[in-house]
Amino acid sequence: MASKLLRAVILGPPGSGKGTVCQRIAQNFGLQHLSSGHFLRENIKANTGFPRTLVQAEALDRICELDLVITLNIPFETLKDRLSRRWIHPPSGRVYNLDFNPPHVHGIDDVTGEPLVQQEDDKPEAVAARLRQYKDVAKPVIELYKSRGVLHQFSGTETNNIWPYVYTLFSNKITPVESKEAY
Repeated sequence: MASKLLRAVILGPPGSGKGTVCQRIAQNFGLQHLSSGHFLRENIKANTGFPRTLVQAEALDRICELDLVITLNIPFETLKDRLSRRWIHPPSGRVYNLDFNPPHVHGIDDVTGEPLVQQEDDKPEAVAARLRQYKDVAKPVIELYKSRGVLHQFSGTETNNIWPYVYTLFSNKITPVESKEAY
């Protein structure tokens, strides 16, 4: 049986829950998650990552047609708090938040026992600048996808509250492989 190909992009500022939403989409719908943030961190000096700018969005359009684009709208203060409390395990990409997803032992990865790190751009002094930069760069990208009729916007302060709406949207496009919509 042939499987349906679904091309989707999840947009949102740093700390908005893109990774969590993508992980849930991949698990619930059997889709592959490719993180531009992961690729961006690996290639930061090359200034890559799709589609973070209008030029990149237009380049992506020349490669493939997107079925849907989701943008996550999260209040500035919520993002500031999330980012400044985020720690990662660099080899695996596992993300912890000291408020709602803390490691069992502070500063230590639950799986490997290796140390966690806070990225320089997640430190409180860098967060505000990052969020302002995202807003400036993302606005024309969001407007492009809105004009094409593929943009779906979801707002909230918690991924668990946004997820059921994302699940419903995807369910209308592709059959879920898992029967549970939230966890």
